[in-house]
Amino acid sequence: MVLLGIPLEFFLFGLTLLGVALFHQRTFEVALCGLVVIVLYKLLAQNLDLLAHLKHEWRLLLNLFGLLIGFAMLARHFEDSGVPELLPRWLPDDWKGGFMLLTLTWLLSTFLDNIAAAVIGGVVAKKVFDNRVTVGYLAAIVAAANAGGSGSVIGDTTTTMMWIAGVPALHVADAFIAATVALLFSGVIASRAQHRLQPIRKNPVRGAHVHAEEIGVFGVLVLARLAIVVLTISGLIAANVLLDFPAIGAWLAILAGGLFHPIPWGEARKALKGSLFLIALVLSASLMPVESLPEPSWRTVFGLGWISAVFDNIPLTALALNQGGYDWGLLAFAVGYGGSMIWFGSSAGVALSNIFPDARNVWRWLKEGWHVVVAYVLGFFVMLGLLGWKPDALFGM
Repeated sequence: MVLLGIPLEFFLFGLTLLGVALFHQRTFEVALCGLVVIVLYKLLAQNLDLLAHLKHEWRLLLNLFGLLIGFAMLARHFEDSGVPELLPRWLPDDWKGGFMLLTLTWLLSTFLDNIAAAVIGGVVAKKVFDNRVTVGYLAAIVAAANAGGSGSVIGDTTTTMMWIAGVPALHVADAFIAATVALLFSGVIASRAQHRLQPIRKNPVRGAHVHAEEIGVFGVLVLARLAIVVLTISGLIAANVLLDFPAIGAWLAILAGGLFHPIPWGEARKALKGSLFLIALVLSASLMPVESLPEPSWRTVFGLGWISAVFDNIPLTALALNQGGYDWGLLAFAVGYGGSMIWFGSSAGVALSNIFPDARNVWRWLKEGWHVVVAYVLGFFVMLGLLGWKPDALFGM
């Protein structure tokens, strides 16, 4: 069925997104209802082969679900390791401390999955700002993680897809130009606003430590948690490079770490609804009848960044790879960073909202995180102005 020249599925998906924005206390229920309605429509009106569709999408969905749940437990291990308590010793006392934390998140995401970088940045922010973190600063953390990952072929699922498909890593690395501009603009504004609300804690709390010389059961447990964090990150990187399935490596490390320290299953239960929320949205997006993108141009890529704020960027990237003729560095930044403009636009935003439920408010995200939107525009056009539009016309799957 078509309304005003637009397939009905898009209206159903749009209503789902509107419901998520309006009823931010019931995001999971709204996303689930939207998915059910879309699936029923596809089954009844279009004879959808649901099993075949799930067979095609299961790898992506399982990987996302595994990462979101796994990183929730990683966050608990990292928070209790004592490392976040020590960081005030090295972070500047004023707004530059918040900016340095965003920069570290940006750097981490260049070799970690952007979800992991956002989670680590969020846990540290929770500690150094005494759990008083503005939604605008949370948006900046997600933006920093997505920006850093956009220029690295192991920093984001979409850039890894490009790399596997044959796009040279140096072409993707062009995105670092836009990503740097975005970090500078968004990071400075968000850090200043955060400092006005809650200055960074000047000194670590009394007794904070992660040193081996702290003899006793507590010291051993702290070191065990830190070792699990390192093991999980290492497994994540290895599985991402070797198997293109980072969740496998993360979970093997988490389970192995259970031999030395109890696995925090309670964190998995807390993150369950938020994780299923993203799965419902991604599955709904995958059912949209999008078979091709507009003719490749910088205008098309610029528009895809805005679409990525509400539409999963993985199928958009897959369509671009099939079509060919795109400037892959510009596309990597657009679809990677664009998801930062709304909290559910990227998996990093959903993961951080599992730690900070207040972030699940679209209006607050847009009001306090307006700098992310402006940073996207600035980063995009600075990169376009410096490098121009460089389509790889010979590439296509």
